[in-house]
Amino acid sequence: MRSNCPLAATLDLVGDKWTLLIVRDIALGKHCYSELAGAAEQIPTNLLAARLKRMVEAGLLTKTRYMDAPPRYEYALTDAGKELMPAMFHLAKWGMRHCADTGPIPDGLPN
Repeated sequence: MRSNCPLAATLDLVGDKWTLLIVRDIALGKHCYSELAGAAEQIPTNLLAARLKRMVEAGLLTKTRYMDAPPRYEYALTDAGKELMPAMFHLAKWGMRHCADTGPIPDGLPN
């Protein structure tokens, strides 16, 4: 953590290019690694694996094994992960107003 500022601490956790997009996709019903890897933004698989691990360790996601051979896991938002939804909704609304060529907020994104 850079400082004891709550905004700096939050950005250290969720301020990279991919974390909030992973939260978005899980909120919209993608729960398996392959579904998350297939997102339109095309996150590199090594970064996806690293972000998922970090998000589980930080308490934003849970990881549950659903297949043994080969091992497969599904991810779900924890209460802490769900608490990001209002902030993400407001960021998306801001983007619709101030970023060219954006579409609507995805259906199903909780606000």
